[in-house]
Amino acid sequence: MTKREASNKARIYHRYLGFFLAGIMGVYALSGVVLVFRNTDFLKVEVLNQKQVEANLDAEQLGKEIKIKKLTFSSIEGDTANFEQGTYNTKSGEVSYTSKKLPYILDKMAHMHKATSSDPLYILNVFFGMSLLFFVLSAFWMFLPNTTIFKKGLYFTAGGIVLTLIMLFV
Repeated sequence: MTKREASNKARIYHRYLGFFLAGIMGVYALSGVVLVFRNTDFLKVEVLNQKQVEANLDAEQLGKEIKIKKLTFSSIEGDTANFEQGTYNTKSGEVSYTSKKLPYILDKMAHMHKATSSDPLYILNVFFGMSLLFFVLSAFWMFLPNTTIFKKGLYFTAGGIVLTLIMLFV
């Protein structure tokens, strides 16, 4: 296979894989921006949660049960323990609290973005990551090395690498 044929093949694969993955790349781009603000209330809505848990839990146990880190009781009045986000009935085990969550579709996107190997569709995330790596590598085979476009592309590559290093180590 000549260099020109390899270049044309790279363009074809790059193009059609790009079209195929356009939707998922949009999801990852949007969820990535949203995840930058995950430690704030940006775009989050308040949700009232009511749950039945075991009775007579201490603050740490209750926090684990309802997934609130560093939960502490601010006061205890009779059978009711109050905490910043809500109340817990120590006798009945009823807990009522508010939490802040992203709207449904953004929450699903963020969950997909942060997927681990325990998620059922993790293999699709691996495929997507490998596809992005293919985009990186195939970009260097899209243009012949002796062309002006390729040489300018190397300057942009160097700039991108420098920016990446700055972002990693600053």
